[in-house]
Amino acid sequence: MISGLFRVRLWAPVGVFTSLVHCLHQRRVALAELRGADDQKAVDQSLLELKMVQVVFRHGARSPLKPLPQEEQVEWKPQLLEVPPQTQFDYTVTNLVGGPKPHSPFDSQYQKTTLKGGVFAGQLTKVGMQQMFALGERLRKKYVEDTPFLSPTFNPVEVFIRSTNIYRNLESTRCLLAGLFQRQKEGPIVIHTDEASSEVLYPNYQNCWSLQERTRGRKQAAALQPGISEDLETVKEGMGIASGDRVDFLILFDNVAAEQVGWPLHPLHAEEGLQMAVGPFLHILESNLLKAADPATPSGKTRKLYLYAAHDVTLMPLLMVLGIFDHKWPPFAVDLTMELYQHRKSKEWFVQLYYHGEEQVPKGCPDRLCPLDKFLNAMSVYSLSPEKYHTLCSEAQVTGLGNGE
Repeated sequence: MISGLFRVRLWAPVGVFTSLVHCLHQRRVALAELRGADDQKAVDQSLLELKMVQVVFRHGARSPLKPLPQEEQVEWKPQLLEVPPQTQFDYTVTNLVGGPKPHSPFDSQYQKTTLKGGVFAGQLTKVGMQQMFALGERLRKKYVEDTPFLSPTFNPVEVFIRSTNIYRNLESTRCLLAGLFQRQKEGPIVIHTDEASSEVLYPNYQNCWSLQERTRGRKQAAALQPGISEDLETVKEGMGIASGDRVDFLILFDNVAAEQVGWPLHPLHAEEGLQMAVGPFLHILESNLLKAADPATPSGKTRKLYLYAAHDVTLMPLLMVLGIFDHKWPPFAVDLTMELYQHRKSKEWFVQLYYHGEEQVPKGCPDRLCPLDKFLNAMSVYSLSPEKYHTLCSEAQVTGLGNGE
């Protein structure tokens, strides 16, 4: 219903740009495949041993975060949130050090918005639960059945789980685990979360003044791009939304996405903004790789599988940093998977990356099978330790850096 209204001239140049980017990306992949044929002599993949897997995923389909101010509303009935029996799996939520679950200001805010039909905003739907269960089954096929890497039942010694402290993400994680381990476990499932004020699994604008300042100017600049304001008014008029109502394209898109309709994206970004947005989370992923590859790491200090329940605003900058962003909004239940291998004879380490189940060639890597040092070198440009992140954010507030960005 809504999607047809987005066929306005704004997307013509974006479509051309997106196609160009996609073609260049495909060309890079094709060249990597040619190089890969030669590299087979140097790296015998049959001698590679899988050591660790990290999966960053977006939650499943949900209800909109905000309703559109129009008379004709999609009806969100409670039946849309029914839990499929196969996805039921008990879990406990703690803070990062095992203490009580922090308060979730986001969930409190969502419960103040009731959509037509009676459902709160931002809730995981039955479709979303099924999407996450299917993702879990795909991971099971790859890491349990095809390759006997993980135990067929959940074992807390093998798996570490972290999620943003938002109910749809916690429930998405439950469904993924139910699919991955077929509701079988050998110990308690604990999902770790952080306070909203210090969360790094999404760009934390409240916690980092510099990021907030850099983003504010770019959002205003985007709205002033030639034709955007006029096209927004055209869409609003076609949807019966009053001209004075405060609705931007992101709110419109959120409703479209909730109805399972795709939309191309052309984000405005800068290296500094990307570093502030995803640098701390990138540091966590990087640290996991380094610990796993360090022979001095004590046994039991690393896990075979790390799961991170995140958001579209997490995945977009992460994909940009890795050089694999296809300029499409990350869909519900999409995953970015990072595999770490060690060569049994040479003892060299390699990383292999997948997005949405498809092999990728990360920036700075000669092939899909990337030497760990090259991969880490590319990531280090954007990675931020907690201390560095805090310093940059607080220094920016004192000196006024970021004004006018």
